[in-house]
Amino acid sequence: MSELTYREALNRAMDEEMARDGNVFIIGEEVGEYDGAYKVSKGLLAKYGPERVRDTPIAELGFTGLGVGAAIAGLRPVVEWMTHNFALLALDQVVNNAAKMRQMSGGQLKVPVVFRGPNGPAEYLAAQHSQSFAAYWAHVPGLKVVAPATPADAYGLLKSAIRDDNPVVVLEAEMMYSWKGEVPDHEYLVPIGKANIVREGSDLTLITFSKPLRVTLEAAEALAQKGIQAEVIDLRSIRPLDEETLYASVRKTGRCIVIDEAWPMASVGSHVAWLISKNCFDTLDAQVELVSGEDVPMPYNHGLELLAQPSAPKIIDAAKKVLYREDL
Repeated sequence: MSELTYREALNRAMDEEMARDGNVFIIGEEVGEYDGAYKVSKGLLAKYGPERVRDTPIAELGFTGLGVGAAIAGLRPVVEWMTHNFALLALDQVVNNAAKMRQMSGGQLKVPVVFRGPNGPAEYLAAQHSQSFAAYWAHVPGLKVVAPATPADAYGLLKSAIRDDNPVVVLEAEMMYSWKGEVPDHEYLVPIGKANIVREGSDLTLITFSKPLRVTLEAAEALAQKGIQAEVIDLRSIRPLDEETLYASVRKTGRCIVIDEAWPMASVGSHVAWLISKNCFDTLDAQVELVSGEDVPMPYNHGLELLAQPSAPKIIDAAKKVLYREDL
């Protein structure tokens, strides 16, 4: 095992896939000469040259469309969006071309393209650069959507995404790029569509994905100090969703809290909460709770932006409701 940062794990995955398959290339703003806005593509231009690490103008719709076309033509592009906030400009190419082409061609065309970059709030980025768009992508049939929360999963899921013959959206997070974790030294793949039980428990199920996994584990540890064993599940894959792992856990614990940093209206978290409520109704001992981002544009003030996001205290407050415990 080696301790890598999240960005180093992503870099290793792309490096290995580019060495393995000459059809893999990277395209996006500042991915080459600048080594990537967040240094995820560091060193790859020097190693593979400008034909396979291609800097672009600030034109998300244009270079995303180039990536989609290249995928249909037989290449395997990795399109880096400097942030998913900017990906709104490329929504048409992803939704109307990449996601639909296999069906519209009767299965004759494959679209093996990866769209990746930071998603969700960081710090001091205000309303236009702190948005979580997981639900935008998860809403669209034909797309696969993954959200690795650890360096090990970032490595394994990105490799799986690059090898997939369907368009895959990879949700990262700006704050996670410097987070460290153990990554096996050997090559491995994390299957798309399989959740991860990060912590086992018997009293309560906590379901989350991406960056909020850290505060969810903090809440689970705080609950353990009170004698409550929370099971923590990291979705890892949002579309397809590993529903059976979720249902098995909730049927065991009888209680569930879903944590999602996005706005609550029509979010991934609200959808998962509905699925649990519908399919585990007979075994639930309390209503399912959702801990989400506040339903407001993200403030710039640091204190306010922290209040607008999920936190361990908010999760514990939700646990009071589902456990009927005011002493937590």
